[in-house]
Amino acid sequence: MINLLLCGNEKVFDGALTQLISMTNRTAEPVHVYLMTMELTRLREDFTAITDGQAAFLDRVLKRKAPGSLAEKLDVTDLYERELGGCVNEGAYCTPYTLLRLLADLVPGIPDKLLYLDIDIMIAGDIKQLYDIDVSEYEYAAVKEKYGCWLIRPDYFNAGMLLFNMRRVRETGLLKKARDRIRRKKMLFADQSALFWSTDRKKLIPRKYNEQSRFDRKDTVVCHFCKRLMFLPWPHTENYKQWQVEEIHRYLHCHTFDEDLKEYLALKQEYDETEGNKRRQ
Repeated sequence: MINLLLCGNEKVFDGALTQLISMTNRTAEPVHVYLMTMELTRLREDFTAITDGQAAFLDRVLKRKAPGSLAEKLDVTDLYERELGGCVNEGAYCTPYTLLRLLADLVPGIPDKLLYLDIDIMIAGDIKQLYDIDVSEYEYAAVKEKYGCWLIRPDYFNAGMLLFNMRRVRETGLLKKARDRIRRKKMLFADQSALFWSTDRKKLIPRKYNEQSRFDRKDTVVCHFCKRLMFLPWPHTENYKQWQVEEIHRYLHCHTFDEDLKEYLALKQEYDETEGNKRRQ
């Protein structure tokens, strides 16, 4: 069983669906997905939790593609408000939903080994290859951040993929220390930096487990559609996500996931029709 943590609001549905399609198309291993979410409309009216309908549809898709799998919605609104509500990093470069992973040690039932993935990730190889990496002597495994390892520290990592040893995390208080830092110190890369500076021991693993720029390498397992800095024809950033099918074809010239995205479009239509029928009843 692959234990997977995904975090976000109602808008992450397309990312979760595309990611899980790509994952289950490349491994026979069942997946237990923990969908951590919250309601935060006090900040923005569109900060609404993943819906029960979305969670149920993801669960059905998983069970259909990988028998024995499960998608479980975890609403941690009260926990977030108690631990991080109103903190100085609620308005960081990403939404407060990036902070939800820092609550994992406080949620009952979270297993001792847990793979966290950002929503803007697709799986290009067997995810079991990543999940089976030994982290028994570490708090987590991660891949270097493509810019941060040059601009911040040589061992600065990208927090879009984290393979947690939750037993060790609970022993060292990693996430508690990160939450304390989030509350008191304003940081540009809030969640990522809080984890970096709170770490006791991490394991750096090859870039194929969190590829942040090129998606045509044959050995790549995890493709991360994160924001990219481009220098030509002039300095600018690009931020295209995998569910923006036309854009990743036109601008990223990425066709690695065409079959997955074809399946996604069909399933998204099925979901829209199902939800539409429910609203009409």
